[in-house]
Amino acid sequence: MNSKKQKSTPVTKPFLMGKPIDENTLKNAAKFFGLILVLLFMVFVVCSMAGFQNKIIRIAVNIIIEGLILAVLYNRGADHGTDAVAKGEILYQHLEKGEPATEQERRLPYHPAKGFVTGFLGVIVILIPAFILSFTATKTVTGSGLLPDWMENYIRRTEIGKPLVAYTNPGGIGFLDAVRIFVRISIMPFVNIAGAENKDGLLFIEKISPLILLLPSVAYGCGYLQGKKLRSKIHTEISENAQKRIRRERKARKQKAAVRSREPQQLN
Repeated sequence: MNSKKQKSTPVTKPFLMGKPIDENTLKNAAKFFGLILVLLFMVFVVCSMAGFQNKIIRIAVNIIIEGLILAVLYNRGADHGTDAVAKGEILYQHLEKGEPATEQERRLPYHPAKGFVTGFLGVIVILIPAFILSFTATKTVTGSGLLPDWMENYIRRTEIGKPLVAYTNPGGIGFLDAVRIFVRISIMPFVNIAGAENKDGLLFIEKISPLILLLPSVAYGCGYLQGKKLRSKIHTEISENAQKRIRRERKARKQKAAVRSREPQQLN
């Protein structure tokens, strides 16, 4: 007995394709950057407590943390892409009716590259220090010393503690030391995965830090690409609900008709 439900045919609506850059690109990139900063702060706090001595646990926990970050950014990109497709559908309908549209309005709808452009511009401030570090990174050995009270808890963390102790040098912290601290904090899960004592691993992580910092942009852009699929899903659900309502009304009418047909006819 086949009782499997047939899959509904996806419902799509035509929409106007936009451009990779529009008047909201910088604003969206700034929002993306703000989200990145919030996530970096949260990750720094969490990862500071996730430097487990057990290698397997440390790697697993930090992979999960990085996965959650990328999932959040992917979903943000998907929301942006869905909204952009909706704008394209509305604009397409307006143009079909002969209503005029400005060039700025034509640029706003969905474009496959828009999510990646927004994500890249959102992390460019962090990418610049990462590129500097990738070209200048070397194995460094520093001595321990006194640090401000609020940094004492982190001096034991070799992956960020060694650059921090540069504060104790007569010349103070150097530019490249500051860059290293900033970049390592930005890629903390990968720093934890490499391990505090793995100097070669940390050096490799620093060398590829620009690629690591592009992962949020890629996640956001890939999420944005789902905009068409998600918008189609919305239309399909609306169509299915409308069909269910029609079937319920038709069934109700049939039931009423059946009841009336069973009622005794009045004799004249």
